[in-house]
Amino acid sequence: MKRREFITLLGGATAWPQGLSAQQPAMPVIGFLHLTSPETNRENLATFRRGLAETGYIENKNVTIEYRWAQGRNDQLPTLAAELVQHQVSVITVLETTNGALAAKAATQTIPIVFMQGANPVQIGLVDSLNRPGGNVTGISLLAAETAGKRLELLLELVPKATSIGYLRNPTNPVFAETETTEVEIAARAHGVRLLFANASGPSEIEAAFAELVQQRPDALQVSSDGLLLTYPDQIVALAARYTVPTIYAWPKYAAVGGLISYGTNIRDAWRQAGIYTGRILKGERPADLPVQQVTNVELVINLKTAKALGITVPLPLSGRADEVIE
Repeated sequence: MKRREFITLLGGATAWPQGLSAQQPAMPVIGFLHLTSPETNRENLATFRRGLAETGYIENKNVTIEYRWAQGRNDQLPTLAAELVQHQVSVITVLETTNGALAAKAATQTIPIVFMQGANPVQIGLVDSLNRPGGNVTGISLLAAETAGKRLELLLELVPKATSIGYLRNPTNPVFAETETTEVEIAARAHGVRLLFANASGPSEIEAAFAELVQQRPDALQVSSDGLLLTYPDQIVALAARYTVPTIYAWPKYAAVGGLISYGTNIRDAWRQAGIYTGRILKGERPADLPVQQVTNVELVINLKTAKALGITVPLPLSGRADEVIE
């Protein structure tokens, strides 16, 4: 054997065991931030994981997820976002919270962020534009605030003689509350109805808010699409039934548990899209190059059983437009 060949073989023999024993790259870590709790989001989490799987990522197989749940406390979101930054996660996914998205953006300008929330992301400063987000942030826009005016109009189709409408909102989410309130006020002025405001950010406050509104005797009620209020559909629907006030909601979950009518985004599809965007970023795409997705699949659900209990006759044109009628 020639000397040069011997040296080559020896070098290859030395390198091969080293390569074999080298450590595998660490799995990427998703920092997951949400306003509420895992108990109220089991189905949505499964949908998020399906979106991740579409890009090839499966939790605990080739990706790890660090969860942070604020348990309904908006004031905890900045602290939780900072924890994820300190953990040096690969991407932060923050869902169903405007405050959380803003907190994550304030916490880091380098870690990619995927949001899913209901306020206009350009107006509140999350991104530069929908098509070209810029920076380290992109995500899913639910069009929740933008459809608030339409919800009031639908409510008036059910209660055409209404002259006053109660509006239940969450004051601890001021950026979103202001955006949605503006839309509701514009619709109320256009239809010549008076708005009666009530604020709530938790179960005990929801009970008190209903009691306060009932004293003002609104003809109907609109519940904000705020993510925290979405956590308590059973309580809110039960109170609307107790006080026999016709109420419109933003999410189908309310109608499913007995709410009169809901009109809003298909939330399940939004969670899936968030999972897909998170996976695409893990694969190397930049948030700045991923346009903000607007979920335009809006669902109208009417509960005829509840309408009958309230003595309301649903107009045929309205029921004909419904995506689902619960009998």
